[in-house]
Amino acid sequence: MLPISTERAQLEPGWHWANRFATLGPDFFTELAPQAVPQPYWVATSGATASLLGLGAQALASNAWLHALAGHGNLEGARPLASVYSGHQFGVWAGQLGDGRALLLGELAPPPGHSASGLEIQLKGSGLTPYSRMGDGRAVLRSSIREFLCSEAMHALGVPTTRALSVIGSDLPVYREEPETAAVVARVAPSFIRFGHFEHFSFSNQLDLLRQLADHVIDHHYAECRDSTRFASNPFAALLHAVTVRTARMVAQWQAVGFCHGVMNTDNMSILGLTIDYGPFQFLDAFDPGHICNHSDHSGRYAFNRQPQVAYWNLFCLGQALLPLIGDQDLAMAALEPYKSSYADAFAGQMRAKLGLADLTLESDSALIEDLLQLLARNRVDYTIFWRRLSHLAGGGDPATVRDLFGDRPGFDTWLLRYSELLRLIPQGMAADLMLKTNPKFVLRNHLAENAIAAAKQKDFSLVRTLLTLLESPFDEHPGMDAYADFPPAWAAGIAISCSS
Repeated sequence: MLPISTERAQLEPGWHWANRFATLGPDFFTELAPQAVPQPYWVATSGATASLLGLGAQALASNAWLHALAGHGNLEGARPLASVYSGHQFGVWAGQLGDGRALLLGELAPPPGHSASGLEIQLKGSGLTPYSRMGDGRAVLRSSIREFLCSEAMHALGVPTTRALSVIGSDLPVYREEPETAAVVARVAPSFIRFGHFEHFSFSNQLDLLRQLADHVIDHHYAECRDSTRFASNPFAALLHAVTVRTARMVAQWQAVGFCHGVMNTDNMSILGLTIDYGPFQFLDAFDPGHICNHSDHSGRYAFNRQPQVAYWNLFCLGQALLPLIGDQDLAMAALEPYKSSYADAFAGQMRAKLGLADLTLESDSALIEDLLQLLARNRVDYTIFWRRLSHLAGGGDPATVRDLFGDRPGFDTWLLRYSELLRLIPQGMAADLMLKTNPKFVLRNHLAENAIAAAKQKDFSLVRTLLTLLESPFDEHPGMDAYADFPPAWAAGIAISCSS
């Protein structure tokens, strides 16, 4: 273990702390220092995310940055704070919540004229805050590795998401269902503001603060809403509309790639339409539209096939929160109205790309897609493997490699005949090329994460780093790594993922 560093963690020349969220004032947060984990050690880092912050490889190998990202406070210019928000959890109003185990260090801004935008850095697992309620303010190694890997995996898949800079481990004991060890994830995003921030100030009737928050989000992230003509120059209705469209498109991408979020509470929904708060998530193995990945979700509220409807329900809650600013219920509903068409269009576009038919808009497309999804569900076909093998089939591969995935082979043969007729309308090679860039070979399956976590508990982080390499370029073949793209073992069906972390 390295000694605690007293050296300041240095930013690259010209980069500086902007701390825009802190300008909102103390009604929105509590300033406090992180409670560092003792004797920290590197588990994994993302060079790609570091580059967004102007940080080079030397920073993520330094003792100074190790201790900074473990919460030791040696970041000059940062203003650590925990924000307050509220939310609906499993459809029930939960009242005041907030950053119970996370601290926003601040926003890192690039030098003038730089092409990058400012990004916030948040430490998750950095100790108690005024919003911890009955929690201990800590995160465990298990969930921290899962969040780190999935954040970077989703980005590589093209899904809007928060990013992850690092995982720092510690031998500090943390108690969940069983004793575990602590970890801190450094998360990165343009903003960590959630639907629940708006609910907090609206439902507590703090309307001046609600307006201040909405103005802040518009000014920094949705400037185009100031000039909206569609909503009679009502920037708050325009904001709701913009968030509605972004959220619809994000969830369509979840459904297309087979991603289950697991806990779509309103406090886990990003105002920027980013995937946020990776807890009991899962990528589908066998295709089961009703799959529930969170074993704490006893009612199945957040089952895979319910995610599109839940996202709309959450947007409706956001609309209620913004209604005092919008001032007209009909206008608010008009801002929400595009959700269905935006989702449907985005999902159809994603699925056409998965089939290599992106430039075709035939009436038969929707029936072909729906019939395929029903066929996959009836046969419980491995979702990721099916699409990857179909991509190779479209390039002239052996149909048997796909056909063998189905118990109902005549049913698949019938569908394949219809699909093949459409493929003939695409220039040779074009469909397969698109499909191999759309259908990943590698996703973060639960059993892969479990294996990496088991090794990490023994201080072996090599599998975490191997998975990061594969997940950063999931469409590449990576010769010699086929085992990481294979069917899950039988024991994977018994993996239980809950909200506890």
